[in-house]
Amino acid sequence: MKRRATIFALPAVLAIAACEQKPAGEPVVRTELDESGPDQAEEVVDAEALPEASTEPQRASVCIAVAFEGTQLTHCIADPETHTIRTVLAPGGGQPFGSLAALADATASKTIAFAVTGGAFGDDLRALGYYVEEGERLSELDRGEGDGNFYMKPNGVFFGSGEDWRVLSTGRFFATVRDRPQFGTQSGPMLVTGGELHPDFEDDGASRTLRNGVGIDAEGHAHFVISDEPVSFGKIARFYRDEIGTKEALLLASGNSALWDPATGRLDEGRAGPILVVENKP
Repeated sequence: MKRRATIFALPAVLAIAACEQKPAGEPVVRTELDESGPDQAEEVVDAEALPEASTEPQRASVCIAVAFEGTQLTHCIADPETHTIRTVLAPGGGQPFGSLAALADATASKTIAFAVTGGAFGDDLRALGYYVEEGERLSELDRGEGDGNFYMKPNGVFFGSGEDWRVLSTGRFFATVRDRPQFGTQSGPMLVTGGELHPDFEDDGASRTLRNGVGIDAEGHAHFVISDEPVSFGKIARFYRDEIGTKEALLLASGNSALWDPATGRLDEGRAGPILVVENKP
């Protein structure tokens, strides 16, 4: 799958100077040419009197490039103290956006930290299984049987309200969650459940494609990981269990995984149904 503007950035912002600047306080010599003769007049100007270049800080990305067992991944962290999370599918309840590029075209990026493909969908790009947007349930929880990644049991739900974000297997969600969250999306399979890898995963199986997932750590941070090259279920699950230490982690997408990171200009191509948007709090 093609990537568009695949720029990977560390949290620190790299500033590139367009030209070499004089040390602060050192006089600057301004030379003016007199068209009437060869003589030149030099004017010495105090550097402090010159207009200063804009020092407005650039936005820092919360996504970092990492390598795990020889595979390149991008790891984005949402902090409930500084971020909010919401689901989006279709503008004004109409046709789904269908891609992160369409969302970017229709959305001011000033407050957006990043966005990722965020759940299973059908041929019409609408959510399969449980889907809640702004507190409204648009699709019911799916506890049935079927083919494909979504039905690799246990599958699960990523959901939350305010600063409380959670990942639960579908069975536990059905048995324990009574209040409707502000956002929710169902997908599958679970990558990690109770600190254990999905029982059907091989260590590094032959099924490899671009994949992304989400997991919650002990401090309540949401960790979004997307592979930048094909990865197996087992490897991305081990990253969640062994490197991040999440007890519960859910696969969000396979094959159509994509990331929009406005701070770096990264905007991946690919089809999207439900989209998870992480925004900076005011």
